[in-house]
Amino acid sequence: MQPYKLRPHHGLCSSFFCGHGYSADFTEHMTKTLLHFQQHNPQILLTVGADCICAACPHCCHDCCSSAEQVERYDRAVLNSCGLREGDVLDWNAFRRQVQEQILHTEIFPHICGTCSWYSICSRKEAAAISQAFLQKQILP
Repeated sequence: MQPYKLRPHHGLCSSFFCGHGYSADFTEHMTKTLLHFQQHNPQILLTVGADCICAACPHCCHDCCSSAEQVERYDRAVLNSCGLREGDVLDWNAFRRQVQEQILHTEIFPHICGTCSWYSICSRKEAAAISQAFLQKQILP
């Protein structure tokens, strides 16, 4: 089976996706795609271009994003921060783990995602997760 093409910044988006999206079709597609990835841990091919998630995005027309320049910056920042390159193939779980360890659980996260229109949702969810982890460490020795 061919690996799924995936934009590197979608590794960030997937960590905080909570059923909001650009359209009902996009939200449904993102939900199904992420569920499939979680259940099957497929191979992914990192690409700085339209991917399997972009397919349902209303901002993507003929494999071209209306925010291409900004989105490419996010992709390149993820690749650089994780020590990856466009064209690398790895399994979904390994990629997600790398994104979490190298970006989400570091001070780099706001520098990469701070200009994203969804950042306010993601930063609140990340703050809540950090607080919960801290409290669990305090309660459970």
